[in-house]
Amino acid sequence: MPVESGSSAAARHTKQKRKSHSLSIRRSNSTEQDQRTGTGMQRDMLDGQDSKLPLSMRSTLLDLFGQIEREFESLYIENLELRREIDTLNERLVSEGQTIEGGELSKGALKAKASHSTSQLSQKLKTTYKASTSKIVSSFKATTSRAVCQILKEYVGHRDGIWDLAITRNSPVVLGTASADHSAALWSIETGKCLLRYAGHAGSVNSIKFHPTEQMALTASGDQTAHIWRYMVQLPVIPPVADISVSVAPPSPTPPPPPSSAHQPPSSSSIPAALLAGETLRRCAQCDDELDFSDKEEAEGDAEAQCSEVPTIRVATTTLKSHQGVVIAADWLVGGKQVVTASWDRAANLYEVETSELVHTLTGHDQELTHCCTHPSQRLVVTSSRDTTFRLWDFRDPSIHSVNVFQGHTDTVTSAVFTVGDNVVSGSDDRTVKVWDLKNMRSPIATIRTDSAVNRISVSANQRIIALPHDNRQVRLFDMTGVRLARLPRSNRQGHRRMVCCSVWNEENASCNLFTCGFDRQAIGWNINIPVLLQEK
Repeated sequence: MPVESGSSAAARHTKQKRKSHSLSIRRSNSTEQDQRTGTGMQRDMLDGQDSKLPLSMRSTLLDLFGQIEREFESLYIENLELRREIDTLNERLVSEGQTIEGGELSKGALKAKASHSTSQLSQKLKTTYKASTSKIVSSFKATTSRAVCQILKEYVGHRDGIWDLAITRNSPVVLGTASADHSAALWSIETGKCLLRYAGHAGSVNSIKFHPTEQMALTASGDQTAHIWRYMVQLPVIPPVADISVSVAPPSPTPPPPPSSAHQPPSSSSIPAALLAGETLRRCAQCDDELDFSDKEEAEGDAEAQCSEVPTIRVATTTLKSHQGVVIAADWLVGGKQVVTASWDRAANLYEVETSELVHTLTGHDQELTHCCTHPSQRLVVTSSRDTTFRLWDFRDPSIHSVNVFQGHTDTVTSAVFTVGDNVVSGSDDRTVKVWDLKNMRSPIATIRTDSAVNRISVSANQRIIALPHDNRQVRLFDMTGVRLARLPRSNRQGHRRMVCCSVWNEENASCNLFTCGFDRQAIGWNINIPVLLQEK
């Protein structure tokens, strides 16, 4: 076999080097020629196009687009080469009798095998990302199944939106509603029928609360007064159920038509109530669906007719009229001998029920009050305001009436309520709900962030579940630590179709244990399977 000498090898290496150099010069010359040709083409393109951009800027853009095109072309060529390599490997493996899941190896699979450390790093990043976003992802959970939260009854009969609702604390247990149609109504929880109407107010009825031991109701109104009135109702006889094992199906909804734009104007004494209703109509109109309620108008009219035919009380037992503005809320203090009222005149008043005497005027808020609530077992009152704060008033010591200011919201505090323990839960138009410890008012112990303004909330006494009624027609349930438990089912055929104004728990009733009301003129009774709900948590 002939052996190449060293001198001939060196000569051939020099020849190859010169050839490579000549090819490099040719490529360089070709590139320069292409660039000159491209520059000439660019100039022709710039001259032939009508543009308001400066010539220099257009030239720069064309250069950049040219660079992008060249980069893309190189990537495309690289991709073709990789595909050829993959085809070659597949053919080799097939000839050796091996099969590949999926029929071919992907570029990603080759890279994963070539760089195992990169795969480990990617997995670590994914794990970290999932851990950091778990709370965000939990807010997008699917709606709780209807077996856990379902509609049992709808209470229809008011001619305008329902602001507030309450459950009597003694027998007979009925549902009370306060409406912008200037009336309050009492309903049978089981049958959904209206039992009694109170029509003593000259303005929107904004709040209703029941006496802890007697058959008396306290209502607050836009006519700048609060009324105490006695009632007597007889519950209808309910026929026995044949098979109680059959689950109760949601009834056919009877959604009312949207409020007519041609409302009759109230009397001059109730102008603030009209402003209140108008402001809320404007807020809830932004989230209304374009629904056709024409097929429901007949049932709506029948319900209103039935509600208007029930016994009606028109004269209050006691009238409290010391405010100079809309009375937005009222509540009984523990024992039922005193009541507190909250008004748009920026003050809350404390009255003696027996004498109607004004005992205290609670001042300090900078803007209108929105809500007031009393503690179930102590002489404590909490008032909410549009000034983004709520205040805790302590009347346990007759000689000292202390007040604490809670700051933490950035918009109107729509309500603040007591829990059975030493906590206060506040809701706001800033789309948050905060849980506070009465012993430490500096910062909340839990914050719930939502996607809509929150209205009058309620907290269940036994399980301490917070029910949040929203401006966007949703109702959500959270625990005291801020963990979301459920979103009540809502669609075009069931649930609220306007802003949800209030919620109230009725844990004494095993079936219908949560009530909500809204500006769609109806109240809804829900069955919340709390044990299953907490188990799914």
